[in-house]
Amino acid sequence: MAILIAKADGTQEPFNPEKLISSLMRAGAEHGLAQDIAHAIEGGLYNGISTAEIYRHAFSKLREARRGSAARYSLKRAILEFGPSGFPFEAYLSELFRAEGAQTQIDQIIQGACVEHEVDVVIHKGGTITYVEAKFHNAAGFKTDLKTVLYVKARLDDIQALRKQKGLHEPMRGLVATNTKFTSMAAQYAACAGVELLSWEEPAGRTLQDRIDAAGLYPVTALTTLNRREKIALLGQKIVLCKAVGSDTRALASAGITGQKADHVLEEVGALCVPGKDIE
Repeated sequence: MAILIAKADGTQEPFNPEKLISSLMRAGAEHGLAQDIAHAIEGGLYNGISTAEIYRHAFSKLREARRGSAARYSLKRAILEFGPSGFPFEAYLSELFRAEGAQTQIDQIIQGACVEHEVDVVIHKGGTITYVEAKFHNAAGFKTDLKTVLYVKARLDDIQALRKQKGLHEPMRGLVATNTKFTSMAAQYAACAGVELLSWEEPAGRTLQDRIDAAGLYPVTALTTLNRREKIALLGQKIVLCKAVGSDTRALASAGITGQKADHVLEEVGALCVPGKDIE
């Protein structure tokens, strides 16, 4: 009989070793290593074990073998750590869109035909304007629901109405981006109404994780060589991206990270920010 695991949203599903192997390989683990980790974890499973506990075991084993891969494997949880730090998710998204060649602005007030709208991120790329609503959750079990997508559609329509009155015809899009997932109703309405979604599941082949991996835009909270206090200290200095640590080593000293510890951090930064590279 299959072992049932408890997901962050409260539902249960049978444990699928191939899913775990796939996630480990996506982080950079070789197939054999991923299989070994999955096999070791499978032997200690019990009904009702949480996905968070499975993650902790897998992360620990992967960290022992491939530190850079472990950092990539921890990406989702690393972004969840933005919450207590106060660092805005929309600023991170803005950096990601810039890495993809767009011009961006954050926290903009955009006038519509009826009212003004607060827009988290405005993207200009390829002659198209995209208005982004950033929905950050500090727990993996929370999902962005239908109300948010309805609001974004209404906002887009109001902004479009004013632009038409002014004779402006530049293409516009609306995008809702979240660091977790969307409810099924939110996804269904978005597909029908023409609102784009960006999450850990949407869109296929261009998910948030896909785009972060492609850009190599990992946050300092993903670094496994840092403890929580050190991560908060770096975020407090507005050092958010791991590549910024490599270009400004003074930030490490200001966070109390010196000597051999600083060398280990920089080694991991090199592994995480350079595709295909890892630490033995």
